Amino acid sequence: MARISVERAHGLGKEAAREKADQLAQKLSDQYGLEPQWSGDTLNLRRSGVKGAVLVSEDSIRVDVELGLMMSAMSGMIKSEIEKALDKALV
Repeated sequence: MARISVERAHGLGKEAAREKADQLAQKLSDQYGLEPQWSGDTLNLRRSGVKGAVLVSEDSIRVDVELGLMMSAMSGMIKSEIEKALDKALV
């Protein structure tokens, strides 16, 4: 099982950051079939072999993902995609 954690600071405020998290979740959903669901300021993502969360705060966004055995081989590529998507979303 592989774990990925990516955190980025932002100056958007919590509400704008939640919108960006929604956009990121939609991209991850489209690419990897993840099902997003909000629980407070945490956007939970899951599908078979993958579970994760996007934690939104006033000044940062953190993405934590756990990959099952089959998806672990793709962890480097998935982490890179998350980093790119976060960096692009927070500009």
